[in-house]
Amino acid sequence: MADPHVLVTFRPPPAVRDALDQAFQGAADVTYLADVGAPTRRKALGSAGAVLAWSLDRELEGPEELAELRSARLVQLLSAGVEEVPLSRIPDGVPVASNAGAYAGPMGEHVLAMALALAKHLPQRHAALEAGVFDQSANREIRGSIVCVVGFGGIGRASARLFEALGARIRAITRSPVDEEWVEWAGTVDDLRTGLGGADIVVVSLPLTRATRGLLGARELSAMKPDTILINVARGPIIDEGALFRHLGEHPAFQAGLDVWWDEPRSGEPFAPRLPFLDLPNVLGSPHNSGITETSLAEAARRAAANVLKVLSGAPPDHLVDRREYVD
Repeated sequence: MADPHVLVTFRPPPAVRDALDQAFQGAADVTYLADVGAPTRRKALGSAGAVLAWSLDRELEGPEELAELRSARLVQLLSAGVEEVPLSRIPDGVPVASNAGAYAGPMGEHVLAMALALAKHLPQRHAALEAGVFDQSANREIRGSIVCVVGFGGIGRASARLFEALGARIRAITRSPVDEEWVEWAGTVDDLRTGLGGADIVVVSLPLTRATRGLLGARELSAMKPDTILINVARGPIIDEGALFRHLGEHPAFQAGLDVWWDEPRSGEPFAPRLPFLDLPNVLGSPHNSGITETSLAEAARRAAANVLKVLSGAPPDHLVDRREYVD
């Protein structure tokens, strides 16, 4: 019996391609769509037993090519986010799986780095030094602080574990049971304002769905302490953009670490945010790279390949996407 056919729709960097070739060796035949000429492109799509994609809407040429995937047993994403995947145009009956948790380790480190930089006022003190001001006023400790993690999946847990190791008290907003004994309090989205109240640091690490878009608005921001540190490594639109900008301007002790944005450019385009967040002294930004390290993409590729092989062996996939959460 011939090995199943896996189609990779994105052009992988060398380390990622090596990881995929090693993962599928002897278990599946792999075709890279970037290597396929136009005459055989449709055949490659139609014969795919599984598809491994990064940004499917950009990698395929219109709805006709998406329709060719009707024989696939899985569309596996290399990314954890799903909100930009054209789920309504993927043939019915073709399951889609995210790569949830694949980047949790480095993203947890990034969250902690942002929290420490803001708690210690490093950007502000650096700017003061440049201006000739030797400001030795007190900074803040992580130890003893209350950290509310909104979204307690892989990223949320990885972040919380690092804060807990430094002596922070952890709260979790989650829809799944929390088994970790070191979590002081857990609730659902219905308990969001309770979890936010009194928190010194709030970490946003849940997926962007119809239900979570605009989850944190003016009402939720007002429930936080005036000097809360808010860190978002999930997706920009989970937080109301205008409400956050106003809140930061009105509460100078409130700080935000933003790795994700509401209007992120495509590769090679300039970054031109609608609102001048980076002009605010209480904002620390990064270019949506919290999960990108020298090894993380290759590791994410191995995890994605393992899920593909699981399905090809007849088992159900991990991290199956519920299309109803994203498509009306």
